[in-house]
Amino acid sequence: MASATRRVWIDLTNSPHVLFFRPILRRLDEAGVETLVTARDFAQTLGLLERYGIPHTVIGRHGGASVRGKALGLVRRSGAMVRFGRGRGITQAVSHGSNDLAIAARTLRIHSTVIHDYEGAAGMHRINFRLASKVMMPDVISYAALAGYGLKEARFRPYHGLKEQVALADFEPDDSVYEELGLDRERPLVVLRPPATMSLYHRGIENTVFDDVLARLLASEAQVVLLPRTPEQAAGFAGVQGVIIPQRPVDGPSLVWAADAVVSAGGTMNREAAVLGVPTWTTFAGSLGAVDRALVAAGRMQVLERAEDIVISRRERGRPDFEAIADEVTEEILRI
Repeated sequence: MASATRRVWIDLTNSPHVLFFRPILRRLDEAGVETLVTARDFAQTLGLLERYGIPHTVIGRHGGASVRGKALGLVRRSGAMVRFGRGRGITQAVSHGSNDLAIAARTLRIHSTVIHDYEGAAGMHRINFRLASKVMMPDVISYAALAGYGLKEARFRPYHGLKEQVALADFEPDDSVYEELGLDRERPLVVLRPPATMSLYHRGIENTVFDDVLARLLASEAQVVLLPRTPEQAAGFAGVQGVIIPQRPVDGPSLVWAADAVVSAGGTMNREAAVLGVPTWTTFAGSLGAVDRALVAAGRMQVLERAEDIVISRRERGRPDFEAIADEVTEEILRI
């Protein structure tokens, strides 16, 4: 990997971004690149940073589910990011869809790379695609699907592979997740994740399949681990007998690796499970993105329309190798 004397600013705004950038941070360090990490207080982002020992500076929090709250949060956090970045000699800014960093980088005249993997996040893309110096997307997403957001093709850089393959590049399964959550190794394990009700692309979507799935699983012999996206979701499911909700951030990939099935209303965890070979169902009621459609077409993910269609059985485990994909993505990040 080519080395360069530069200082790269990475902003993490959601839990999956910690896992995505963890192997990239290691590769940047090995290339002699200095990094500064900022993080938004949202979901399990801060807990995962602490779990993995990644030095970071906390700036702001999520603005809430309303459009007004998101707009106010964007203004406040972007301003704080400008104040943080000024005078630090930063040469490049990188994020996975952070509008706050895109605005700060443009204000400070810093080269900005925005990475994303879902073409349907229209509100986000209309901001950061116009501001970014470079936009990276998995190559299953075509430029034609993004052009309407103000992205110039000269700034578009498709990369081979998926975000989840990058995140799992350095993955080593940790069996301690069984003891940490009090799981029985002999019983089937199903990991559930509720819909992302805080996201604009879920607004107005009715989704009852997830609740039906939970009821069906609780009536079976399977163990159910539920990973809420927000404190409100955690409180809502806390009283459900038979549901295990981790009290602190767990090693998500190791939990997915241990699972016999994963069911989620879209999101990173589903795609992690799919690329690891875990039987995966999506209950997302909206329009599937290109990444999920590719996984469905490859038979790695199934769309679950009725709870009765889910089948749970013990599975064989095999570990794929994604190191080369993470190397290529890191090389592209560094390429200006």
